[in-house]
Amino acid sequence: MICFSNFFNFTKNFLIIVVFSTFSYPAFADINNGDTAWVLTSTALVLFMTLPGLALFYAGLVNSKNVVSVLMQHFALACMVSVIWVILGYSLAFSEGNEWIGGLGNIFMNAIDVNSPSGSIPESLFATFQMTFAIITPALMIGAFVERIKFSAMLIFLSIWLLIVYVPVTHWVWGGGILSSWGTMDFAGGIVVHATAGTAALVTALTLGKRRGFPKSITPPHSPILTMIGASMLWIGWFGFNAGSALGANGGAGMAMLVTHISAATASLVWMFIEWRRFGKPSLIGIVTGMVAGLATVTPASGYIGVPGGLILGFFGGLFCYLAVDYIRGKLQIDDSLDVFAVHGVGGILGTLLVAFLATSTFSGLGIAEGQTAISQFFVQLKAVFLTVVWTSVFTYLILKITSFIVPLRVDEQEEIEGLDLRSHGEKGYHSD
Repeated sequence: MICFSNFFNFTKNFLIIVVFSTFSYPAFADINNGDTAWVLTSTALVLFMTLPGLALFYAGLVNSKNVVSVLMQHFALACMVSVIWVILGYSLAFSEGNEWIGGLGNIFMNAIDVNSPSGSIPESLFATFQMTFAIITPALMIGAFVERIKFSAMLIFLSIWLLIVYVPVTHWVWGGGILSSWGTMDFAGGIVVHATAGTAALVTALTLGKRRGFPKSITPPHSPILTMIGASMLWIGWFGFNAGSALGANGGAGMAMLVTHISAATASLVWMFIEWRRFGKPSLIGIVTGMVAGLATVTPASGYIGVPGGLILGFFGGLFCYLAVDYIRGKLQIDDSLDVFAVHGVGGILGTLLVAFLATSTFSGLGIAEGQTAISQFFVQLKAVFLTVVWTSVFTYLILKITSFIVPLRVDEQEEIEGLDLRSHGEKGYHSD
């Protein structure tokens, strides 16, 4: 009986091995598990920046009667952009086309399957990682027109804007387009994300006009607590934004994470000390705004610089973005409600220009392209910024005009007085007992 039992078990195991050896499994020879794990994590972190990070950051800065509207705008936009990106956006940004726009060979992501690689990670993961960038870029613009835009107008405007502005610029820089051929340096989105969103925010604020009573009757942020929580989420998520753009678990990702953190910390302190000196008290809203300025400024340079570059960008990002807020809101009295251009636009453009110098070995950078000098690279960066700002300005204005023919851009006066929460969404952020 013992012998028969051993023979039976041997035969059973042998048959299992034979049967399973006939199955073929997908070959992932080009996929690196460590890189894949890191970019999976980074993708979640970048989405975390928008939901709930940016949503809470902006929600705390508005009047309490508009807090639900801000959260709703972010959530709905994230869903809308995701669908558009899958259907058309990814193909136009990253498929083979010409120097201005990609092709239609990957609409509905039909060319992506489980075996498709993109470098050392699956293409499905690369497409999702880039989707989270496409989500947060128009979401940044919400800060320019909170408390006065119609919800339907926001959805129409930003959906068209994604395809006409964000997608082409992404192709120019990261999809093998014209700015890539110039040798433009933009590691994680100083041009693609911050220059486009910041410029478009300024154009939108000018086109929509000011909120009622701006600047004298605008109430201060209703919840610095929510803003600080959202800002902290942004800081954490930004590690995925910048270090994740290395698309691998390597030394480049590690350095990008380090300089990102040190730039944010430095800019926060710069902003805090300026306010402290000027007003006698350091504010929570000020220090977290400085943090965002430092993060935006280091983004385009994060993969090319060393620690000295992170400190320098943090210092100048905090200083120049503070001055830009003061000038745009105070002197020009433009109602870019939550300072999107002054913080993201100015910061992203500043980092894009300074990377030409800070990437050199003088500042412990990784170096610039062979045959380029810091000065020649600076002019490449300047041309890239100029083209992007002009393109974004013209088409943002045209898209706003097209949207206005479909639906009014602004809510009516009574809705603005009562707040968008109840009138637009039938909900309140806070209920008294």
